[in-house]
Parts: sequence; structure tokens; C-alpha cells
Amino acid sequence: MEHTPVENRRRRSGGRAGNKRGQGPAVAQMPWSLPVNSDHPTEPLNAEGVAAIHDGAMRILEEIGIEFLNPEAVEILRAADCIIDGTNVRMGRDLVMEQLKHAPSSFTITPRNRDHAITIGGKNLVFGNVSSPPNCSDLDRGRRVGDRESFRDLMKLTQYFNCIHFSGGYPVEPGDLHPSTRHLDCLYDMLTLTDKVVHAYSLGKERVEDVMEMVRIAGGLSHEEFDAKPRMFTNINSTSPLKHDFPMLDGAMRLARRGQVVFVTPFTLAGAMAPVTMAGAVAQATAEALAAIVLLQLINPGCPVGFGTFTSNVDMKTGAPAFGTPDYMRATQMSGQMARFYGLPLRSSNANAANTPDGQAMWESSFSLWAAVSSQTNLVYHAAGWLEGGLCASYEKFIMDCETLQQMIAYMKPVSVGEDDIAIDAIKDVGAGGHFFGCDHTQQRYETAFYNPFLSDWSNFENWEDNGSVQTPERANGIWKKILAEFTPPPMDEAIREELEAFVEKRKEEGGAPTDF
Repeated sequence: MEHTPVENRRRRSGGRAGNKRGQGPAVAQMPWSLPVNSDHPTEPLNAEGVAAIHDGAMRILEEIGIEFLNPEAVEILRAADCIIDGTNVRMGRDLVMEQLKHAPSSFTITPRNRDHAITIGGKNLVFGNVSSPPNCSDLDRGRRVGDRESFRDLMKLTQYFNCIHFSGGYPVEPGDLHPSTRHLDCLYDMLTLTDKVVHAYSLGKERVEDVMEMVRIAGGLSHEEFDAKPRMFTNINSTSPLKHDFPMLDGAMRLARRGQVVFVTPFTLAGAMAPVTMAGAVAQATAEALAAIVLLQLINPGCPVGFGTFTSNVDMKTGAPAFGTPDYMRATQMSGQMARFYGLPLRSSNANAANTPDGQAMWESSFSLWAAVSSQTNLVYHAAGWLEGGLCASYEKFIMDCETLQQMIAYMKPVSVGEDDIAIDAIKDVGAGGHFFGCDHTQQRYETAFYNPFLSDWSNFENWEDNGSVQTPERANGIWKKILAEFTPPPMDEAIREELEAFVEKRKEEGGAPTDF
């Protein structure tokens, strides 16, 4: 078997996986692109409102403090003249604002395929797969606990779709893999089935260090090359209200020291883990996020960080979380204003609380996605496949979401207003009472004039009925099956694959990561 050099492999392995010879593609999808959101963001807060939430966040940090359950983090903050009382840390606004000056407003993460590098910040917007649900579902097998086969299926969909720009956490937890070595098998699958940016869970030093080493190996990089620029990322959540736990801080600090990306995302549900008012919830979330970001900048000034928002409301009748609500949308937009105020990239999510890929799932997801776009989010977690408030990854919902993502990417394309676009000559030729179907202006453009969906059915009722009255989830079911049948993994240099396999086997022999099991 002939092997190509790493540099050639990197240049040639862009785009989605190829098709089996002799078959057409399962989806006539849009090419890989990095959307740019040129719209002005929606800003519910005026300047006084931004200042009020900023002041509220600073007062939380100065007067109440944040619990840091990691002794090393506490000592770093003590050395920066924070006020320490056991695990409670209070920091002044001058320190906060000074450290935020170091954080970059944008950065690029480069995976093993350099053609799939993503830029985070500014007006850039990228989408990732659903991450971390314990269950998965499809119309054929129903809802079930995740396993490695399903994990691999969803990773293949992640690679296949050009509208999915990065791989977040595990698209479903593979419960059939032992927790001590699960991260090794999962990252091996991620790095061989995809060539996009990947993520590490901040759950203990072994997992974080193993993932960094596997990403380095997969990229064919020296340690110096890996450390020189962002190659991967993690996301940490505060334990709201007002607490950062040990393992997430440990992982975040390890990545920060090596110049890798950390998003800090408080999970604040108004009325449960945060005040019932959106202003209070956003102020608390802002304080929790900034506290950890200050820590990371003290460790490595200039390391890439992101401000994450996951603020929504609960159902006050049951306490269940709700997503895609008017309050969720406003909280995301308000968080966007705060991220821009501090000069930080913004991360949000495409979330819903539906139990099946039905109308509720899509309207809540559409509202969540619109909140991301209108807030000028830079990175959208869980953009495809999320159900049940994050407890289930749906194969059909993944396909349905990708249709929505493609439409949003098409929506963000720049509008051209040249002479041919204004079409005065065509309007003159057609004249009053005519039509534009047959004119040259239309004939030259009709194939590419408008977005062409791969999932929507635009036939009339009679034709739809004659073709079996197939509803959207059923159409999506057929599409994911075709994708998996035709999937081919992206190329990887065989020597790199062998080195990756050897590392996984070595770490398994050593026991992987300690667990309570």
C-alpha cells in the first residue's frame, strides 16, 4: 500500500468523506465554508443596561465571591492579590478588566486537516455536533443507551456534513466502553473517522493529557508545534450557583498552559440555579465565566478563551429545564452584548426540550439557532442532533438540523447588488404582464439562484400523498442510512495511525484514567 507524506495528506483530505465508486451522494450538500454573519446583532440592552449587568457581575466577584474547589487555582488567585476565605475567592474589578486585556478577541483552531481550520471570533460562526447525551435514538431501533457503534455512526455524520465545522464532546456516551479507557477509544474514533477540530473533556489530568497527546500524534506534530497554536479545545461548566469544581479547572489550566482553547460556560437556569430574572441570571453567569477566564489569563496571558452562554429558564410548574423559549433567546442575545463588551468570542447552543424529532423539536431548535445568529455567536454547540434537553442524540434530528444549518449558512451569504443583480434590462425585456421564467436573465441563473433543500418536500399534496405521504423524520431516516452506507473515512498517514494505535494500547495497559468503578 502506498502512503502519502503528511503534508500531501493534509492538503488532499479536505471536505467530507468520499462516496463509494459508482454511487451518487446521499445529500447534494453545500461545500465546506466558514459562514460570516454580517448582520448587526440584536441588542436588547441599551448602554445603561450593559453597564448595569457589568456592575452586577463585578459586585458578585468583589462582594460575594466564587468558590474554587481546586487548591492550585486558589493559590494562583491568592498570588494575584485576590481575597481568599477557604475556597471562596473574591477579586476586584480592576484585576478582572486588566486580565481580560490579554485574552484574544479571535483565534484559529487548526486540526489535522488544515483545510478544516476554524476561526473563532469577530463575525465568524461555526457549528458543532450534539455532545454528551447518554442516550440515542432513531426510528428503527427506538431510544437506547449509547454504545460505541452509535458513537461511530454519529461521528461519521459529523464528518460527512460540511455544515458541521467541529466535533464537540462525544455525540453519545458509549456506555459499553469502560470509563477508565473510554476516552482513548473515543478519541481514536474521532481522530480517524473525522479530520475536523476535536474536543477534550476536562475530567482529570489523565484524560486531558491523553487527548492532547493523541491530537498531537494525529496531526503529525512535534510538541513545540502543538504548543505553538490552538489545535483543539475544551469547554468547562461552572457548578452554578457560584462554584467551579476541581476536575474542570484542572483540565482547563492544563490546556491553557499549552495554548489550547478553553470555553467557560456557566449552566444557569433562571429560577433554579440563578435568579428568576434574566438580568440577574446573566449577571451571575457573567461573573462565573469571568472568574475562570481571569484564572486562565493569570496562568498564560494571551491564551485563547471563550465566553459561553447556557442561560435559560425552567418550567416553574415542574422545575424541568426549557430551551428555545423567549427568555432563552433574550438571555443569549444579552450574553452576546456582554461578550462583545469584554472583547471575548461567544459560544451558545442549539437546544430544545422535545422528546422526539417533531414540530416542537424544530421550533425550539429554530429559536435557539436564531438566538445564536442574532446574538453574533461565534461557536454553536449541539448544533445537530440534540433532543430531550440534552439527554438523547437523535439520528433523524441530526439530519433535520443540518438542513436548518445549511439554510442559515445560505441566509448569511452576502447580497450582491451589481448591475446584473438589479436586472433593469431583464425587467425592460419582460415588461408589464409578462413573466421571468423564460427570459435569458433567469435561464442563466435558475440552477443556482436559490437555496435547494435536501430534506424539505416542496411537492403539492397530491404528489406527496401518491409518493407515500412520507413525513420529515422518515425522509431523514432514509438519508442517514444512505450516508452511513457510502461513508469513507478521511485519509490518514499509515505511520501516524500506527503511532496513534500504539499510544492507545500503551495507555490501556497502564490503566487509562482512574475511576470509581
